[in-house]
Amino acid sequence: MAVNTGQTSPDDDWLARLEEPILEPALAIVDPHHHLWLRNGHTYLMPELAADLASGHNIVATVFAECHSMYRQEGPAAERALGETEFVAGQAAMSAGGQFGAARACAAMFGNVDMTLGAAVEPLLVRHIETSGGRFRGVRYATGWDADDRIHNVAPSPRMLADGRVRQAAAVLAAMNLSFDCWLYHPQLDEVAELADAFPDLTIVLNHVGSPILGGPYRENRAAVFEDWRARIRRVAERRNVYVKLGALPIRMPGFDGDRSLPPGSEEVAAAWRPWIETCIEAFGAPRAMFESNFPVQKRWCSYQICWNAFKRLAADATAAETHDLFAGAAARAYRMEGAAGDPQTIRG
Repeated sequence: MAVNTGQTSPDDDWLARLEEPILEPALAIVDPHHHLWLRNGHTYLMPELAADLASGHNIVATVFAECHSMYRQEGPAAERALGETEFVAGQAAMSAGGQFGAARACAAMFGNVDMTLGAAVEPLLVRHIETSGGRFRGVRYATGWDADDRIHNVAPSPRMLADGRVRQAAAVLAAMNLSFDCWLYHPQLDEVAELADAFPDLTIVLNHVGSPILGGPYRENRAAVFEDWRARIRRVAERRNVYVKLGALPIRMPGFDGDRSLPPGSEEVAAAWRPWIETCIEAFGAPRAMFESNFPVQKRWCSYQICWNAFKRLAADATAAETHDLFAGAAARAYRMEGAAGDPQTIRG
């Protein structure tokens, strides 16, 4: 029997060993963060996404998150990411045809541009908007960097959010009413607060609860990591133009010695995530916090059914208005998805 022990692609047979009844199946959900790709022999395109969206939860719309998918292979380097936007527009058109279910998959998207282009990024952003058929809502910029060699750096140098060229591009995003998704590591969270102060009209969406580093040099000091992360998250949350995405956290920590023959259930997932997610909701408030699937990355550890059941367990004590924001309203506001979120007064059916 195959057992998922950290492989790089989902094991559908392993995930299928555990099914749960869907909690609150009428609850309307906007999934604000998923990918589509062909990667390492793994396919996750509209048919695979549609199967997850149809697994029981009431997904009404989704937001595509840039992931260097389907870039153009020719032409100027700065324009190659237009291939991803073209690709997403096609996937969204497939969804809109109705043959892949009722959810509006890829109703909005955020893509990639080279933020070091500075003010010169504006005409490129216009092309992304046009190419997307109006679905393009903003940009994600990955600036994760740590001085320790054991941590994978995704940025060429530290403090890229303070780079003058990046700040010029951020000003263009704000002027065009486009959002800015941040993906960086928790020791860098103060940079997000600085950026938010510099551009109070820029909608900033912090990915993955601020990506606390739980491995490498931080592995043996998780309590200290949590305290440091929490203090920084609270400072970022004081900036009213910043939203936070809730998800993409490890479930079974390194060193887990329990039964791996079954994937984790929603109670296990909720228990593992609760301290981090409750801290974010307390700091930001439900109007600026949104649950995210981060599929298919998260699918390496749990199914779409389990993931959203876990979120529903975490929000079990929320009011109707808070639940609406956490599952749909905050995402719809951040990505300007008018009409996608539904009525908060009937959000729980």
